[in-house]
Amino acid sequence: MDPSERPAVVFDNGTGYNPESLRPILRLYRWYSKLGFAGNSEPSFTIPTVVAVNESFLDQSEQCSSANWLAQYNAGVMADLDFFIGDEALSHFKSSGLYSLRSPIRHGQVNDWDTMERFWQQSIFNYLRCNPEEHYFLLTDSPVSTPESRECMGEIMFETFNVPGLYISVQSVLSLSAGFAYLKSLSEEDSEDSVSDMTGVVVDIGDGAPHIVPVVNGYVIGSSIKSFPLSGSDVTQFVMQLLQERGELLPPDDALDIARRVKETYCYTPSDIVKEFKKHDSKPSKYIKQWSAIKPKTGVPYTIDVGYERFLGPEIFFHPEMYSADFSTPLPELIDSCVQSAPIDTRRALYKNIVLSGGTTMFKDFHKRLQNNIKKIVDERVAETNAHHRVEVKPVEVNVVTHPIQSYAVWFGGSVAASSHEFFECCHTKEDYEEHGASICRTSTVFKGMY
Repeated sequence: MDPSERPAVVFDNGTGYNPESLRPILRLYRWYSKLGFAGNSEPSFTIPTVVAVNESFLDQSEQCSSANWLAQYNAGVMADLDFFIGDEALSHFKSSGLYSLRSPIRHGQVNDWDTMERFWQQSIFNYLRCNPEEHYFLLTDSPVSTPESRECMGEIMFETFNVPGLYISVQSVLSLSAGFAYLKSLSEEDSEDSVSDMTGVVVDIGDGAPHIVPVVNGYVIGSSIKSFPLSGSDVTQFVMQLLQERGELLPPDDALDIARRVKETYCYTPSDIVKEFKKHDSKPSKYIKQWSAIKPKTGVPYTIDVGYERFLGPEIFFHPEMYSADFSTPLPELIDSCVQSAPIDTRRALYKNIVLSGGTTMFKDFHKRLQNNIKKIVDERVAETNAHHRVEVKPVEVNVVTHPIQSYAVWFGGSVAASSHEFFECCHTKEDYEEHGASICRTSTVFKGMY
């Protein structure tokens, strides 16, 4: 069967942690990659982006002398074969001292290509259980990655896995297309103008490497990309700190995991933090929640109270100085700065389509607070311009797009793109690669008729 008649494989390569650089309490925190087939509404698998490698075979390979080349070769082969990815990797790392964890992606960019190749290998053969030579592939890439990184992706996919075709897309563009696809599903008539030019600002906040990326007509404005230093993992850490400072007795080994679950279950974004404090103080029995669990080592049940942490956790995006003294610019101001640095003729369209992406943007009422704060900044600027320059500037529409698939918007956008009739025409083929080399992977054609 022609590979173009089979569904394409969609890989959203998630950011991984750095076990060496993080504090010990954070070392077991994880981030995820999403993989599946084009045309599906959800990824088939969501797995931690980590690889567990058997250190004993690596040590044998290094210790073998050059004379004993056969033993060295065998040890190297076993080291190449004995590894696990995802939850299996974490399980072997915890239960055995033979394995060490490696993360191929840090801060949104691949920095260990051997480990990345192993991760892709098991993802394709053990999880998706498909033959890579029979499917086109769509891979996602960070908006701040280098052209050389895309070349490495192409070399591995074409040389190691012998894929018939490859398309590498910027994650922010796919997030934007996912938001527009959701708008179109709600109302063909209302969203027709919005999705026609693929223009908007993507606010991508997951557990690591948050970015604010302006996209105009499907192309990223690289000079206007803004990075935000706080992410979902920082919210988790802040919630844990607040619980411990208030005297809640969290089991040391599970403190971070408990904080993460509390964050995901109870946290929300208030419209006004002062009013929220007053509400909690006036009726604590109504707003304080209880978290009950059992200590894993002793089996003793315990309960902790969850109070101010419910709204103080997400508040670091609007008052970052609460958590870090190194950064004080709120997220709404950074988004406004991102739009203001874009070409002047694109700004109204960018304000009109601020699309959220990433699980950390799914706090209750997060989009409302963000939209209100940005709208306030924009309205104040318009009023000041009208007052001081004696010109009449029309009001600027500010709209923050939220949808139920924010946590896997990048993958869903890739699924939509790889299902379009243009996808196979825009892919780099194996023949193109053999003729022109890996440099063809530096850029990819933007879809114009995706919808």
